[in-house]
Amino acid sequence: MNKFKIALYRTYQFFLNKVFAPFLNIKEAPTIESDDCYETIKSLLLKEGYKRPLIFIAPHLIQDERFLNFKKSLQENNIECDVYYHITPNPTVDQVEENYKTYKDNNCDSLVAIGGGSAMDLAKAVGILATNKNKDISKYRGLLKVKKHLPYLLLVPTTAGTGSETTICSVITDLKKNDKYAINDPKLIPSYAILDASLLKTLPKTIISTTGMDALTHAIETFIGNATTKKTISYSTLAIQLIHDNLINFYNDNNDDLARKNMLKASYFAGVAFTRSYVGYVHALAHALGGKYQVAHGYANSILLPIVLRKYGKKAYKKLALINDIIKLSNENESIENKAKAVIDYIDNLNKSLDIPSKFKGVIKKEDLPFLVDHAYKEANPLYPVVRELDKKELEEILIESEYDFNPINYYE
Repeated sequence: MNKFKIALYRTYQFFLNKVFAPFLNIKEAPTIESDDCYETIKSLLLKEGYKRPLIFIAPHLIQDERFLNFKKSLQENNIECDVYYHITPNPTVDQVEENYKTYKDNNCDSLVAIGGGSAMDLAKAVGILATNKNKDISKYRGLLKVKKHLPYLLLVPTTAGTGSETTICSVITDLKKNDKYAINDPKLIPSYAILDASLLKTLPKTIISTTGMDALTHAIETFIGNATTKKTISYSTLAIQLIHDNLINFYNDNNDDLARKNMLKASYFAGVAFTRSYVGYVHALAHALGGKYQVAHGYANSILLPIVLRKYGKKAYKKLALINDIIKLSNENESIENKAKAVIDYIDNLNKSLDIPSKFKGVIKKEDLPFLVDHAYKEANPLYPVVRELDKKELEEILIESEYDFNPINYYE
């Protein structure tokens, strides 16, 4: 990338993050740790006087006895709810519009999401349409486009990864345009984030692994970026340490109460961090793949993370070496370069331990590379304060390296 563009992007990032951002005063979501999220939700709705919530829930919970009892208990307390459970890995424009119609037609007054990032992002997007004048969700794409606060919003994560319960972000996919984009605004912070680790007991291993790596990607991209604050450094550090100490244990045994609770905290901390200090090219590329091929976000991040970190090269070494010191991978007397490379190797090995492949297989098509590169480049620049700007050629090289069919080397054989 030429020096003029780099200077332009850096100037934009300086004014956004050092001059303008402090005036936004992004508040942390009020958080409730609960052993029974359903009872907590009911109590909050009754306390605040809401009578008609629209509830988004992960499909695997729709017939759960606890949820069925919760619905019955709401009815007994004169609270009528509408429920949507057709949640997909990437919430779509059509789903947003369908559920906004339900919200409006049934005179709903509040929103509840009990699920992964997709359920929570969908609830946020419906909330935008419910209180804002423009009913075209794409018009809110980007930064600070939401004019009015959302309805009363309760978010309950059922995975330990996305951090959507505390972020200013909703990511939506337009299937007609093969497009995936983020809406970023502090008005998307929920009324309450409710953390109930018992909901994670039934997660399949593939969700534990990829959402856990999603959280790690949030924490690392925040930590090595150029827009950190004392708070985001502290939170991303906590997240990295907790993921290092607990993800494998959680993956191997989701009845491990401590590992499950700590991963839920790690996801939350990483969410607080990246919503204030942004992410980087891993996310930009993952969003491009999600929009074009509906690749699950955490899975895409898992594969892309070590490849992008290697592409950053020497510019990332110092901060990656600090991560090494946090989780104590190497002797403290090792060189900065060796410490940094050990962190990237650690991520490779972590993926392998979680049964995540080192490459996509049959996902990326060569004829789509220009579209994917352009999508990622436009998302990342000038917004993301990355440790090193990458040009379009380098982004294409990352995609080529990440696809097994472009390079038939199988590192597991």
